[in-house]
Amino acid sequence: MRPLAPVTGLILSGGGARAAYQVGVLAAIAELLPAGCANPFPVIVGTSAGAINAVSLASGALDFARAVEHLTEFWQGFESHLVLRSDWPGVIHQAARFLSHSLLGLGSHVPVALLNSSPLRSLLADKINFAGIDQAIAEQQLRAVAVTAFGYTSGQAVTFYQGQVAIDGWLRHRRIGLPTALTVDHLLASSAIPLLFAPVKVGQEYFGDGAVRQSAPISPALHLGASRVLVVGVSGNPRGPDPQVDQQLYSNAQQPTLAQIGGHMLNSTFIDSLESDIELLERMNHFVRLLPHQSDNLGLAPVEVLIIAPSQPIDEIAARHRHELPSALRMFLRGPGATQTSGAGVLSYLLFESGYCRELIELGRRDAMAKREALCRFLRV
Repeated sequence: MRPLAPVTGLILSGGGARAAYQVGVLAAIAELLPAGCANPFPVIVGTSAGAINAVSLASGALDFARAVEHLTEFWQGFESHLVLRSDWPGVIHQAARFLSHSLLGLGSHVPVALLNSSPLRSLLADKINFAGIDQAIAEQQLRAVAVTAFGYTSGQAVTFYQGQVAIDGWLRHRRIGLPTALTVDHLLASSAIPLLFAPVKVGQEYFGDGAVRQSAPISPALHLGASRVLVVGVSGNPRGPDPQVDQQLYSNAQQPTLAQIGGHMLNSTFIDSLESDIELLERMNHFVRLLPHQSDNLGLAPVEVLIIAPSQPIDEIAARHRHELPSALRMFLRGPGATQTSGAGVLSYLLFESGYCRELIELGRRDAMAKREALCRFLRV
């Protein structure tokens, strides 16, 4: 049962380095809110890199503006070596281990990952105050925060949430909600992009990126009591079809590179399910509004949704910043075609460099301010 008073939820989708865009949106929201305003999002849900942003925001929910400031500083100072081994010995060693295990079957305990993301554990442990979550819950500035990860053994999308004791877990088709005290392991598991980053063991099972097989990204927020949601996406293809451009592309079509194929697979994992879930929710809202008022007795009520997504193609932004990659990573990604314009989709997820992140942050801020009136109405300010 949902609370009688409206509860606002924030949904931060996944997308590797693309999640810097979300920080710009949050920075704009912090500017629009009155000084000293309480946390406007009692329910915060994140997936993949969005899980890192969600938990960071929840841990500082007692001072929303300061939490956003910390998060902005966090992303503005990003460099690849803070997230993964980007030096020559690290890249070569990890690639050799991956190939020897995956192709030759050598080493039964070698992680199935092309990149070594071990530096990220130390970074998150140093930057996120997990004790702040309990404090925010105790002072009723936070109802719940949740992160979703994918279980490789069970095949379930598991939402780990920390919140008020009155919130029960849930069990749906391939979707589970489990109450727990969130840790660095949950964030690493939720952001472990398949094949690129190693799975993380949580409890008795290995988990990977929560966007994998997450059929209903909005549902965890509703299970946690949200009755209205702000969705910050990272879709990087806002342009509609242009027949002239399409005709030119088809006439000059070349065989796709490995990176181009991988980019489409990543987009399918991180973006398509969220956009489909939003479309389904909007249809359900329309259906509920057509029902008689007695439908309230059935537990049906429309869910207000506001969506903010990039107004520019993120792939093109990543292509402009490819020179920022360390030489070892640039050489490693050149072979599959990730440093080419056509393969910039993969690059956009892995470009943890300050120039790229800063441009995404600024884009997020501009896009949010472009919806200033809608945001103010949604946030009741």
